[in-house]
Amino acid sequence: MLTDTHAHLDFPEFEEGLPEIFARAEAAGVRRIVTIGTSVEGSRRAVALAEKHANVFAAIGIHPNAANEAGEDFIEELRALAESQRVVAMGEIGLDYHRLPSLSTPGFFLAAVGAVSTELPGEFPNALADGSLKATQAAVFEQQLELAIELGLNVIIHERDAWDDTLAILAPYAGKLRAVFHCFGKSLAQAHELREQNHLVSFTGLVTFKNAATVQQTAAGLPDGSFMVETDCPFLAPVPHRGKRCEPAHTRLVAEHIARLRGTSVDQISAQTETAANAFFRFAR
Repeated sequence: MLTDTHAHLDFPEFEEGLPEIFARAEAAGVRRIVTIGTSVEGSRRAVALAEKHANVFAAIGIHPNAANEAGEDFIEELRALAESQRVVAMGEIGLDYHRLPSLSTPGFFLAAVGAVSTELPGEFPNALADGSLKATQAAVFEQQLELAIELGLNVIIHERDAWDDTLAILAPYAGKLRAVFHCFGKSLAQAHELREQNHLVSFTGLVTFKNAATVQQTAAGLPDGSFMVETDCPFLAPVPHRGKRCEPAHTRLVAEHIARLRGTSVDQISAQTETAANAFFRFAR
């Protein structure tokens, strides 16, 4: 048995053919799927899917790239969604600095964040917009961490180009909740840094890519039981499906590749990752 701990079944790529997708997952030994919210509306869709399909569970949350559109009442809306017995975690939440204004067209995000006039010259407008965007993401992140503690849920973290700030925001919550850093692609040392705080990492099809030496070393070197597996579908399809639509059945390919890296069997990886998933997610309520 395997669990795809991070899927996006509410995305347009899965509007059709879910019965066949579920059948392929079942044939691959993927018996559970956690579908992830990235906005209030996406979280509603995730919960609806979980309530309709016995093999699907839901996580609810606001992705950092959707923080500006969260709305004033997003916490109340998420709190209401969490009343569903099918909600097993909060996520995906966190920080994403990959597309900051200063890394894009000058003034590109200013109108969105309402910082200053887009006509201001030089680097100052983008620097100000960077700060505004980071502050918004941090505020939404922190509010969701507080809600997760209130609800007794662990959290699924999205972190991109924001490692230090993400850890700094998480630090005060040590011992109050656990986090899994999904789609982990960083070093073994960074994974150990998370383990020291009782957090987990999760690996996607990225671990099968030829140019993914760092994450392969991490997957090979972590202790048993300190990681989970996922697809992040429809993204990051593993080899030999790279470049195509990913789906939950591909969780098995991720597990098989990790087993080869670790010199063990896929049955062992399945047992270890299922134990980790059962301890992390609130499957039984």
